[in-house]
Amino acid sequence: MTSSESRIGILGGTFDPIHLGHLAVADAACAALDLTEILVIPSNHPPHRRVEPQATGYHRFAMIALALADRPRLVASDVELQADSWSYTSVTLRRLHQAAHRPSQLFFLTGADAFAEIATWNDYPAILDLANFVVVSRPDHPAPAMTEHLPVLRDRMIACPATGGGDCNMTADRPRIWLLDARTPDVSSTEVRRRVGAGASLHGLVPPAVEQYIERQHLYRPASP
Repeated sequence: MTSSESRIGILGGTFDPIHLGHLAVADAACAALDLTEILVIPSNHPPHRRVEPQATGYHRFAMIALALADRPRLVASDVELQADSWSYTSVTLRRLHQAAHRPSQLFFLTGADAFAEIATWNDYPAILDLANFVVVSRPDHPAPAMTEHLPVLRDRMIACPATGGGDCNMTADRPRIWLLDARTPDVSSTEVRRRVGAGASLHGLVPPAVEQYIERQHLYRPASP
């Protein structure tokens, strides 16, 4: 596959911390769409959160790097951490355009729960022309339900088999919304932080290397009185 044919996935988020749910979304999209690579991009100042991330950008990036160590197609990117501004997806996608990536080459990965609120995203609806959107099922939020939840966008949506093939591997003439009904674990960063604070195990929630990093760096623990 030449650079002009490459398919670049983008997985953005706070990653406070990265967990197995994030990785499952990336793995499913990579397999179904035969993505060349996926950029995992931690936000600096996430506009959708009322408070700043608990872990610094340095720690969140370090945990991402550890989590991706055995996934060669997944690459940690600090493009948003370098920008001292709100981490808007539309701005990041335009930066990638400036790096010579066409909108049709870009595949922005998001859970169905987050995409259900797409109308509240910065630069909507223009953002839908900046990249393909890959909407992956999350617990209690199946991706196929987006056709009913967002009927105004139905003509842009294409069902994408989790096993790949079919329409999922066809080059569209414009960015589309791919609905990927893949199984992903019911994990959240909020639950990970809660368990750390309670002194509980993180087994099955984050990669072992991430759990070890959290323990070594004393992240997410209650402040000492």
